[in-house]
Amino acid sequence: MIPVKVKEIAYDVMMNPVILLIDEKELKALPIWIGPFEAHAIGVALQGIHLERPLTHDLLSNVLSMLESKLSMVVINDVTEGTYFAKLHLWRHDQELIVDCRPSDAIALALRTKTPIYLTEKVAAGSLAIEELLSEGQDQELKELLGSSLSSGNKKDLH
Repeated sequence: MIPVKVKEIAYDVMMNPVILLIDEKELKALPIWIGPFEAHAIGVALQGIHLERPLTHDLLSNVLSMLESKLSMVVINDVTEGTYFAKLHLWRHDQELIVDCRPSDAIALALRTKTPIYLTEKVAAGSLAIEELLSEGQDQELKELLGSSLSSGNKKDLH
């Protein structure tokens, strides 16, 4: 499995949120398009914002804690026709439980619990070199958006 981290959330030219997962050496990236609500949940976690009332992912984190369970890792394990799939690996009383999950929810929960995120070899095979990501015939505006965000390391504001 390949460890990855969330670089940031960017937006394509149609203002669709894209989460960028990059490998530890920041040589390869996997863009995953997500919905606006998912982007908000991930953005809140990336920015370290603690809301007065818990979001769904905060609630799940609290429930896991109360059940004396620990999220040990998140694995984005499959992709079929452009749709990604993930699994939560939980430990409770020395027993591993694996739960199917959408990647955006898995990532939002992983960020809140400071849990590592991995790609399987199959999913990682779809990763692009940063240069490929910026030169594979996408609209120029998207290239500029992704290029500036990858080179500067800045997070885009979520509105």
